[in-house]
Amino acid sequence: MEIFVCNLSSEVTEEDLRRAFEAFGKVSSARIKRMGDEGFGFVNMRARLEAQAAIAGLNGQELKGQTLTVHMAPPRPD
Repeated sequence: MEIFVCNLSSEVTEEDLRRAFEAFGKVSSARIKRMGDEGFGFVNMRARLEAQAAIAGLNGQELKGQTLTVHMAPPRPD
């Protein structure tokens, strides 16, 4: 399941993002994209229940000074 993470601090690394989500289950990948000072990321978790727990547990939480917005990534067009 792909999870979208908004409002990432410029200090957050992909490893930081991975560690935050691994508290809730197995992470397949964690990627960060930057646009100037703003960052967003995508985290893939294999188990749906773990992904849902991560979303509930991390949405609205702070990571390196920024409050995260976390939700399921929209499906990609084929």
